Amino acid sequence: MKYQKSEQAIEGLTPEQYRVTQQNGTERPGTGEYLSNKAPGIYVDIVSGEPLFVSSDKYESGCGWPSFTKPIELSNINELRDTSHGMMPTEVRSTHGDSHLGHVFTDGPAERGGLRYCINSASLRFIHRDKMEAEGYGEYIDQIEE
Repeated sequence: MKYQKSEQAIEGLTPEQYRVTQQNGTERPGTGEYLSNKAPGIYVDIVSGEPLFVSSDKYESGCGWPSFTKPIELSNINELRDTSHGMMPTEVRSTHGDSHLGHVFTDGPAERGGLRYCINSASLRFIHRDKMEAEGYGEYIDQIEE
């Protein structure tokens, strides 16, 4: 499967999805569609469809955004230093879609690697485990836990 950014995908974004992914925005804490999602499945880039995170690596961090302990494939994530808000967190972008996803911090669960990928729901599309095979993500089903 080829993952890439397309004008058609960009044109299909909601204003909030565009602001977050294309203009490096951040959704208001506690407002994201996937913050409380506990369904089994995979989270992909809203622009390119590249696989980013699995539900098994999602956890409740209390930060106000969906949090994950690791990406499904490191090659689909670019980490860039972000000094725009006077802070020094590391920005997380999708490799193929070049979408702004959120930031990664080093205050995640120590027993799971210590990282917290704090991700905007507006940059993601969730695919339930039951639909993963049909949508071309079958190779990741074994990473999804109940």
